[in-house]
Amino acid sequence: MASDERLYFVVYDIGDPKRWRSVFKTMHGYGDWVQLSVFQCRLTRVRHAELIADMDNLIHHDDDHVMVIDIGPADNVEPKIVSLGKRSYTPIEREPIVV
Repeated sequence: MASDERLYFVVYDIGDPKRWRSVFKTMHGYGDWVQLSVFQCRLTRVRHAELIADMDNLIHHDDDHVMVIDIGPADNVEPKIVSLGKRSYTPIEREPIVV
């Protein structure tokens, strides 16, 4: 069964440390932390819309910047990423959701 999830990278630059922490904590509910101010997320259309709404409400539009980058269908995409340093990159895998 094909998933309707897509893989996204969320990258942000938040001007205030308190707002940065709020965005960081919120992002943990959507995906996996890759490195400072970068998350990868597997999202359905609904979860994507929720993420956009949450970020829209958290940030100050004159001071902050959030980019949500659509990489493609989560089950079929093979990101071409060069990862240097102590941490390797692994695409986020589908996990069961407990409600």
